[in-house]
Amino acid sequence: MRTMRSLVADEVGEPSEVLHLQTRPIPEPGPGQVRIRVAAVPVHASDLHTVRGRYGFVPDFPTVPGIESVGVVDELGSGTDGLTVGQRVITIGVKGTWQEHVVADAGQVLPVPDSMSDSTAAQVLANPLTAVILTGDELNVRPGEWLLQTAAGSTVGQSVIQLGVHVGFKTLNVVRRRSAVEDVLALGGTAVICTEDEDLRERVSEIAGHEGVSKAIDCVSGQVGADVSRALAPHGELVVYGALSTHRQTEADKLTIPVFARSLIYETKTVRGFWLFRWFTETPKDRMAATIERTVQLAGSGALRVPQGQPIPLEKFSDAVYLAEAPGHGGKPLLVFDS
Repeated sequence: MRTMRSLVADEVGEPSEVLHLQTRPIPEPGPGQVRIRVAAVPVHASDLHTVRGRYGFVPDFPTVPGIESVGVVDELGSGTDGLTVGQRVITIGVKGTWQEHVVADAGQVLPVPDSMSDSTAAQVLANPLTAVILTGDELNVRPGEWLLQTAAGSTVGQSVIQLGVHVGFKTLNVVRRRSAVEDVLALGGTAVICTEDEDLRERVSEIAGHEGVSKAIDCVSGQVGADVSRALAPHGELVVYGALSTHRQTEADKLTIPVFARSLIYETKTVRGFWLFRWFTETPKDRMAATIERTVQLAGSGALRVPQGQPIPLEKFSDAVYLAEAPGHGGKPLLVFDS
């Protein structure tokens, strides 16, 4: 029996304590499925929150984490069309990717251009895709319009800035530290607000003028999310897609955004959420395919430049877990697998 290495969480808990390497049988693809020899997988903070039981879903334990992967098709199930052994592919909406082989339905596999690096391919369907959806399907930000965003230095934030340059909309970028301002401007951000020494609402008014900003995205939540909501023009829309300010918060009742009733009632503003996992499970297949194809094309053309990841051998997974949440950790940690 051929075996493979899998990174497994036995139970809910702190990833550094419950994750371990395990040897498992290599799975066989069924009808309409393919098996992929995994080359690289990213370690996202959301993966770690899933292991902690603090994400939007709690898997059955023991579980193999992971929501993205790039690899090579090494076996086809019966009745599988359009894919060949040896093709380099990414998986779409497939969970449990932190292992040397994964099996996926053929419809959940997408070939990637030869020119695209494994680092980019492994990361393209989380943060860059989120940026494309938020600025397109969710808010339809048009050329010349302002988009206000928090955590502008994050991977999603950088992708949003690049989309602004590509599409022609203006980005008003919120960062926490003065040291991040120049990087955001160098990437193409139109303007930056630093909450370390600036008042968010005052600066939005000064930068955007009397017409203000009507579209915003936020991944911080808490008081920052509330300030963004208040800074919007009447009829403004805020889409919340993360809660960075609460990542160490374990009490569910404290995961809040103190939205002001006046903003909702008298200024008729909208605050709504976005979760990529739900998008994968509820979006019509044709629309999903078109959005994913556009994202891959943007990344392949260089319009979206995904920061180079940090390759880390699977057996050193504890280093990847630490780096995923370390301040100023650099590129996304990528677990890589020997052939």
